[in-house]
Amino acid sequence: MTNRTRVIVAGAGPVGAVAAYRLAEMGIDTILLESQADCPEDMRASTFHPPSLEMMRDLGIVDALIADGLKAPLYQYRNRRSGSVIELDLGEIADVTEYPFRLQCEQYKLARMLSTKLAEHAHGQTLFNRRILGYEQDADGVTVFVESPVAVETYRCDYLIGADGANSMVRKWTGVEFEGFTWPERFLTLSTDYPIERHFVDLAQVNYIADAEEWCVLLRVPTLWRLLVPAPESIDDSILLSDAYKDKVFAGLTGSADTIETYHRTLYRVHQRVAKRFRHGRVLLVGDAAHLNNPLGGFGMNSGIHDAWNLTEKLGDVLNGGADADALLDRYDRQRRIVASEFVQAQTIQNKQAMEGANGDGKSDTERRMEALMRDDDQRRAYLLRQAMFTSLERETEIA
Repeated sequence: MTNRTRVIVAGAGPVGAVAAYRLAEMGIDTILLESQADCPEDMRASTFHPPSLEMMRDLGIVDALIADGLKAPLYQYRNRRSGSVIELDLGEIADVTEYPFRLQCEQYKLARMLSTKLAEHAHGQTLFNRRILGYEQDADGVTVFVESPVAVETYRCDYLIGADGANSMVRKWTGVEFEGFTWPERFLTLSTDYPIERHFVDLAQVNYIADAEEWCVLLRVPTLWRLLVPAPESIDDSILLSDAYKDKVFAGLTGSADTIETYHRTLYRVHQRVAKRFRHGRVLLVGDAAHLNNPLGGFGMNSGIHDAWNLTEKLGDVLNGGADADALLDRYDRQRRIVASEFVQAQTIQNKQAMEGANGDGKSDTERRMEALMRDDDQRRAYLLRQAMFTSLERETEIA
């Protein structure tokens, strides 16, 4: 038996869940398929920028998401060598958004919230333990073959959205090239409920700490501090994940000999890649399936949500309004692929280079630029709008 629906979304992470739920809200029958038994509990992404919160408002869930997270209007750039602190305040752009803050909230909370609501929606289904085995597309639709716990199921849909992450099988089956590079170092993330703020004066909830030897990012989520550091390629994984290495990292951060317990330790490779096309006929790519970047700035998940928003807007016009599918979906490809290359890739690479630039005990070039920024209201505003991702969405609208 072939199961019929309008759209299938592969992958129940935050990006896939946003795409599926928004389509259902448009009255478009949508099935969200996830290979695991639940939404992946990925600890990497935890920052929601203001434009993403505005999108969640339009889905009717922003208040629940904010209640699950932590508002962070301030973020700091610190130089571990010189001790300098530069603080930026998103309150300065309160005239353009009702959410002038970053929301610190683990990404899986959004994914679970929306996948649960989708399962209860008249136009939606959420199916776990469903692994896509392959698909065939023709001029009229896509046939998707899915492995369930008891059988191989067949689905027929108008469009298939690949939101199945960095190792996307949907992308691989399209044959689309995934152009870019992989950073030589890995990234190590550690989470702890230890009160790290005791060792700093006026520590913000979002902190970028520059150091040529070992820069780090220190973020607060509601109950934990999350620390991200580069992990040298020359050091074995077992050492990087050991208690001894963990103690070394925290001692370097706090200057304390306290034993700090962790709840999570994750080691992963970091890529800068963009798919050569985000559209392959009736198959569309979003999020990590379409582009990957380092996490500095919190652009990865947010840009994926922006992909989903752009694509669902166009699919709604096609499926509900009879709009020209080729014209709109090709425009989705152009808009989001160009933004991924011009903005997300360029900005995250620049952010990483800024973290590595604190050479010696004096001021780095980055620090001098940031100090100049703090003296120039117009430049600072432009910087805040860029880091909050308003600039990338404005650029998207300029692409025909």
